[in-house]
Amino acid sequence: MKSLARLSHTLGPLAGLVAIFLLFAIAGPESFSSSSNLETIARQTAIVGSAALGMTLIIISGGIDLSVGSMIALVTVVIAAMLQAGINPLLAALGGIAMGALCGFLNGFLITRLKVVPFIVTLGTYLVVRGAAKGFAHEQKIDAPLTWLKELLAALPPGEGWRIVPWGVWLTALLALFVAGLLIYTRLGRHIFAVGSNEQTARLCGIPVDRVKVIVYVLGGAFAGVAGVLQFSRLTIGDPTVAMGVELDVIAAVVIGGGSLSGGEGSILGSIVGALIMTVIRSGCAQMGLPNWVQEMVTGCIIVLAVAIDRWRQRRRT
Repeated sequence: MKSLARLSHTLGPLAGLVAIFLLFAIAGPESFSSSSNLETIARQTAIVGSAALGMTLIIISGGIDLSVGSMIALVTVVIAAMLQAGINPLLAALGGIAMGALCGFLNGFLITRLKVVPFIVTLGTYLVVRGAAKGFAHEQKIDAPLTWLKELLAALPPGEGWRIVPWGVWLTALLALFVAGLLIYTRLGRHIFAVGSNEQTARLCGIPVDRVKVIVYVLGGAFAGVAGVLQFSRLTIGDPTVAMGVELDVIAAVVIGGGSLSGGEGSILGSIVGALIMTVIRSGCAQMGLPNWVQEMVTGCIIVLAVAIDRWRQRRRT
């Protein structure tokens, strides 16, 4: 019975994705299931999906991070400023990811040292990091010279269909495999699950709980940095106001994919599927000509439903 429950828990979100896609493919226009729209869905999912990799680790460990969207905005500003200063694009991208990791370290440090719940700490850093992005950019967009970074999420040019999807999508897929391996095959992965399942028991077992939490938030910030690089690729500018509300999409993707807000549960495959579900619904609504307010209402309902399902799963276990 347990193995069957785990299988349904893993395959449930995937079955939901297939059902939603088929629904829009049948009810929507033919353009919805076209190869160009599928490529667009993959490109749009890459940003939320890459940030969801870090959020999966954080939620499994029993935490939460509301500052992801602000991190993404700050990273775009940092990359644009570095490119404007003539720095190599690769170094600029790495600098942006390092800035995200630094923000994650700040979250982890405050949570473990001040002993304040992650919701409050990251709500504060949500404002601090967003303010830092606006201050660094002098409350305006930063133009940057065009480099190969813009190609990470650009539509495939003619003659390069062999790539199937842009490089940024492949990068997200490779990072997903890396994080999945980290969770399944490493000691750190086992420690993350242990801390999220029962922090006090993890301490008694000799697990360095505070160190694990800091590492998790650093990784979460680094993956938010990757999302920032991909966001910059789409915009080609540094925008301190971008990614407003993205943190809700990222959290919802993890929960839809089977992650528990109580900690101790989650999977990388589920989080990516959750991100795809949200993108498919938005794409389907847009293809059917539904206004933005309908899309926002649908997204809000998805978030509430995802949390309700999580709570229902928790009650069934107790």
